[in-house]
Amino acid sequence: MTLATITPVFNVEEIRAQFPILKELVHGKPLVYFDNAATSQKPRRVIKAESAYYATINANVHRGVHTLSTLATEAQEAARETVRAHINAKHAHEVIFTSGTTASLNLAASSLGQLLLKKGDEVLISGMEHHANIVQWQLACERYGAKLKVIPITDSGELVIPGPTRNPGVFTDHTKILAISHVSNTLGTINPIKELIAEAKKRGIITVVDGAQAIPHLPVDVQDLGCDLYAFSGHKMYAPTGIGVLYGREELLEQMPPWQGGGEMIDQVTFEKTTYAKLPFKFEAGTPHIAGIIGLGEAVRWMRDYDLSAMAAHEHSLLEHATKELLAIDGLRIIGTAKEKVGVISFVIDPAHPEGLEGRAGAGVHHYDLGTLLDQQGIAVRTGHHCTQPLMERFGVSGTTRASFAPFNTIAEVDVMVAATKKAVKMLR
Repeated sequence: MTLATITPVFNVEEIRAQFPILKELVHGKPLVYFDNAATSQKPRRVIKAESAYYATINANVHRGVHTLSTLATEAQEAARETVRAHINAKHAHEVIFTSGTTASLNLAASSLGQLLLKKGDEVLISGMEHHANIVQWQLACERYGAKLKVIPITDSGELVIPGPTRNPGVFTDHTKILAISHVSNTLGTINPIKELIAEAKKRGIITVVDGAQAIPHLPVDVQDLGCDLYAFSGHKMYAPTGIGVLYGREELLEQMPPWQGGGEMIDQVTFEKTTYAKLPFKFEAGTPHIAGIIGLGEAVRWMRDYDLSAMAAHEHSLLEHATKELLAIDGLRIIGTAKEKVGVISFVIDPAHPEGLEGRAGAGVHHYDLGTLLDQQGIAVRTGHHCTQPLMERFGVSGTTRASFAPFNTIAEVDVMVAATKKAVKMLR
């Protein structure tokens, strides 16, 4: 069946039935999994596809003439084509397989740094970036004498958008690279990256997008966005861990130098000189995570069996319901109240108002304590700084409790979490 012939459908109970882990008990309670921004759960057909590779066609790819190698190669390249279609890349060779978003962004920083940066240049990121889109740019800037600049964010968790009238000082004549997240993993904010990319392109600035938190929730069309590079992970979009993608515009990828050396990425090797393979293999040194790639392809096919807009609408209903119910808890404050958000809520529990909690004033609640008590009730949420320490500093908190939703979550599960949070807050105060 081709992607075009699939009839989109969406039914939350039908979707839940495809995730075997949702039948597990945690501390004797039904699992409520709200840690999807860290890693999503996997539908049965993805687990089966990865297992089937090892059970039936396990062999290395692009290197053997025997049947198993041919079948494994065909399965891997079919997955590449599936990913290409999903993000609307022009060519399959613009899809580079990596071990995840972090590796994709390291590839980008290492290679673009070598290609573009020199002393006095600037790399522009935002104040809501994950560490995976901060540290490697710092390293590249240190290596080539460039400067890292940061787009500030508002109290609601939105960018102060650079542009000719709103913030003309952010882009300068020295800006060479804009590296920015499509969606914040901590705040849930959806950034207006198409507008940013358009502004950057006017100035000849190369654009790199961290799409790790966008691709599970939003349609992504790299040609429509106009970005040069777009990075994402498989494990946040129902695929196995250890597999990711760096999309790159062909003309740019051709100019970028390799970032890792080894097998498969070469054309000819002598002790005097090495020439490199064509795209995408120039950037895929060594044996790839073949089973993970096949699993990623199956995860994309699984997503495309459904109406992605209906999935997004369902997640938005969870977000609205959870926001309303959580804000009724005395002292609870949401970090990240942007107008455009995906299904992510980060919150802290401040000291209660004197009139709250049956008239008792009380101390705030530490996110680790709250997360532990929620776990005792079968509820998996994220606690801590979410690998966004500069963002935590911006909001003056050490960490938050984060609930992040997927299409298999329900309103009833949100109510369970809200009731458990009220119970935990009462215990901890």
